[in-house]
Amino acid sequence: MSHHHHHSEVKAEFFAKDKASSLAIISLVVGIAGLAVSLAWGLLGGGLQQLAYSYLFSAVVFFTITVGSLFWVFVHHATDAEWSVLVRRQLENVGALIPILGVLFIGVLVGAGQIYSWWHIDPATDEVLHAKAAYLNKTGFYARAVFYLVALSVLALLVRRNSAAQDSDGNPVYTVRNRVLSFIGIPVLGLSVTFAAFDWLMSLDFRWFSTMWGVYIFAGGAGAAMGLLVLIVTFLKSRGYLKLVTLEHYHVMGKFMLAFCVFWAYIGYSQYMLIWYANMPEETIYYIRRTVESWWYLSLFLVIGHFFIPFPILLFQATKKNPKFLCIVAAWLLLMQVLDLYIVVMPMLHQKGFQFSILDLTTLVGIAGVLAFGFFKYLPKSSLFPVRDPRIEESIRLSN
Repeated sequence: MSHHHHHSEVKAEFFAKDKASSLAIISLVVGIAGLAVSLAWGLLGGGLQQLAYSYLFSAVVFFTITVGSLFWVFVHHATDAEWSVLVRRQLENVGALIPILGVLFIGVLVGAGQIYSWWHIDPATDEVLHAKAAYLNKTGFYARAVFYLVALSVLALLVRRNSAAQDSDGNPVYTVRNRVLSFIGIPVLGLSVTFAAFDWLMSLDFRWFSTMWGVYIFAGGAGAAMGLLVLIVTFLKSRGYLKLVTLEHYHVMGKFMLAFCVFWAYIGYSQYMLIWYANMPEETIYYIRRTVESWWYLSLFLVIGHFFIPFPILLFQATKKNPKFLCIVAAWLLLMQVLDLYIVVMPMLHQKGFQFSILDLTTLVGIAGVLAFGFFKYLPKSSLFPVRDPRIEESIRLSN
């Protein structure tokens, strides 16, 4: 840790407070408006069941992305990565939104009775539910949701606090603490994402199961989080910040987007192939539902859009080192993550085919606005990158 004599050259960068405040206020207004319109629409005729489903879909979209960001922070510390030092603070900021999302998740817990068919069935009257009742019950459902959201919130806030504290005194002990937290955090995050995916998504149809489900949901979230990072970094650079972030950093972020584009496709294909091959009714029902009527076109579009379009584009170094181009791909991958979860949630409500509801949009905008408010509140509170991280020099000089 002998880099202390270099640090005088690297200056902290702070996002303008007034600008951040105005962005935060705009985000909050949009967010509250989105949630208010959703609630009013749901109560006044859009239907409470539609509202509950739309809200679940939107909440899970942001759960996967915020937890995906926290995953990248953990990987950074666990692997002692150098390249990501300059962009890590923004991942910490997104990860630190999990507590806000935890509060918003109360909406899912309140609406659970509208969403999950098993909620109103007596396990004694259903053989399958009876076999799963030790896990799949209201008490367990609530208790686990609280556990996932609290555990991940605590980890996200601790990692961010240590990182910000290091800015002031450069003490390497914070790096060591975050590494320890990350070794604890990775298994906690893995289990939380997996079981949250079982509880909130797989139990939409309590008869269906897939052992690969947790990995599938995680893969989409981690890829989308890397896409979001590209957009945030580019936004900050366009405002004159993060000048130290080079095309080399974009290149690495592009490589990780490519990796998770492939990983998502690999897991998705493996799950489909195994279920198709075994041909067991309690497994195949998932795909049958998502290939009837208009759902078939959306499912097909997802496969093409989430893999066959971004994959060849991200293969080339030139596209990964072109920030404008990479931003388009990043935004596209975020859109595909939204579509992916839409196809997971909505066919349980609209079994005859795709049916658009304005609530799908208003809930998404509502939750996005509230989270963006939190993000812009965090943004000016600490330097835009960890200015005294022991590996900052290596990150600045990155070449790959």
